[in-house]
Amino acid sequence: MKADLATSAGRAAVEQRLDEDASITMLVNNAGMAATGTLTGVEPDRLEAMVALNVIAVMRLAAAAARAFAAHNRGTIINIASVLALAPELFNGVYSGTKAFVLNLSLSMQQELAACGVRVQAVLPGATRTEIWERSGTDVSHLPAEMLMNVDELVDAALAGLDAGENMTIPSLPDHADFEAYTKARFALGPNLSKSRAAPRYRVLESAAQ
Repeated sequence: MKADLATSAGRAAVEQRLDEDASITMLVNNAGMAATGTLTGVEPDRLEAMVALNVIAVMRLAAAAARAFAAHNRGTIINIASVLALAPELFNGVYSGTKAFVLNLSLSMQQELAACGVRVQAVLPGATRTEIWERSGTDVSHLPAEMLMNVDELVDAALAGLDAGENMTIPSLPDHADFEAYTKARFALGPNLSKSRAAPRYRVLESAAQ
């Protein structure tokens, strides 16, 4: 079937198909668009359209697939994010923000659906030779060739990561242990992220009053 995921009707059609067709066991959630420029330099309507496609469509289809797959205790959801979810300083902040949403959604889904027999993989590509560049108004020839991956190689790497049991796949990352170290450092922040008192360095006024 064909559907325009930028519209509520298109999203609803795909959601209904996922709900009704039990033969579907995999969703590749790769809807997306980009916008070149700064927050103050891009038309707000274009940014809103990007959020609608990169966030709302991805979220709704992920939710529909999660419900359908969990009901049968099987299935795989592959959410396509971007390495810019980890490096928001490198590109349009709204775009990287939408990809951070996809990453966070995937991490949460992995926890939520693990007991239901549903696999969730997040794929974080770097720059890839697709039409997204032209549509965003960027001339891909200006990017260093060593940064650009061909689509076929990206897809093969993502599926190899899935076969290897990875929940998070960064196709160009040589050593997956680097991401594991990043995750370990992030988890180490956990015990100190929410406490009843502010950290001592923020209690300057309190100390001065004493």
